[in-house]
Amino acid sequence: MKVQASTPSQMSSNPGQTLHAYYELTKPRVVALIVFTAIVGMFLSVEGMVPVSVLIFGALGIGLSAASGAAFNHLLDRRADRVMARTSGRPLPTGTVDITPALIFASALAVVSMLVLVTMVNTLTAALSFASMIGYAVVYTVWLKHATPQNIVIGGAAGAMPPVLGWTAVTGEVASDALLLFLIIFCWTPPHFWALALYRRDEYAAAGIPMLPVTHGERHTLLQMVLYTVLLLAVSVLPFATGMSGKMYFAGALILGTIFLVFVVRLYRHYTDALSKQTFGYSIQYLAMLFALMLIDHYQVPLREFIFSPFI
Repeated sequence: MKVQASTPSQMSSNPGQTLHAYYELTKPRVVALIVFTAIVGMFLSVEGMVPVSVLIFGALGIGLSAASGAAFNHLLDRRADRVMARTSGRPLPTGTVDITPALIFASALAVVSMLVLVTMVNTLTAALSFASMIGYAVVYTVWLKHATPQNIVIGGAAGAMPPVLGWTAVTGEVASDALLLFLIIFCWTPPHFWALALYRRDEYAAAGIPMLPVTHGERHTLLQMVLYTVLLLAVSVLPFATGMSGKMYFAGALILGTIFLVFVVRLYRHYTDALSKQTFGYSIQYLAMLFALMLIDHYQVPLREFIFSPFI
C-alpha cells in the first residue's frame, strides 16, 4: 500500500497536526514507562525521600534523552517504517514532518537533556544517558536490528538502563542493586518484543529485518520466549533475595511472573496472533506493575502509618 505524503502547505495549514506529529516522534508511551522505571530506581536508592530537585530534573533529563533517542530512531528507520503497516502512519513516512526539522528536533532534545543532567543532576547520569541514547538510536537501529536475529537481546541493554540512571541520579554511583533492576528489564525485553514480532513477522520480513520469528520460525521463537520468561521469573525475585525488597514484593513478583509465564506457555502450546497480541499487552502491564510493586514495598511502613494514623 502506497502512503500519501502530506505537502508542506498541508502541514503548515494544520499546526495542531504538526505539533502532535512532533509529540509522536518522541514515542510518548514508551518514554512514560522509561521515566517511571527511572523514578522507581531513584526511590529505591534511598531509605527516605528523593531530593525534589533531583526527582524533577533527573526525570526531565532522562525523559528528554529517551525522547531524543526515539526521534532519532524514527529518522533512521523511516524507510523500513514505510513498508510496515504498524509504522507506516508515523510522522516521517506520512510526510507530516520532514527529515531536516525532525533531525533538528531530535538533536535539540539531546542537547537539552545533556545540559539538564550535567548542570542539575550529575555527569555520571548524563554520560550513561548519552550512552543509552546512542546504544538505542545508533547501535541498535542502524546496525544490530539489521545484522542479527539476536538484535533485541543485545540491544536490550540500552533499554534496560532507565532504573540505573534513576539510581545514579540520586547516589552518583552504580550499585549492585541498581544492576538487578537492569537485569530484570534486560530479561523482560526478549519475550516482550518477540510477542510483537510473532504477529508482525510478515511485516518484518517485507522490511528485511531479521527478527527471530523471520529467521528461525515460530516454534523456535516461542521456545526462546518460554526460556527467557522462566529466567525473568527467577531474576525478578532477586531483589527479595538480596534484601532490597520485602515479602510483599516477593509474593507479587511470583504472581505477576507466573501469569506472564502462563501467557507464554499457552502461546507455545497453541499459537494464535490474537493470543500473541494479548501476551504483548500483558508484558507491558507486567513491567509497570512489577516496578510499582517495588516502590510500594519499599515504602510500605510509612504508607501504612500514613493511611492508618487517623484511626489510631
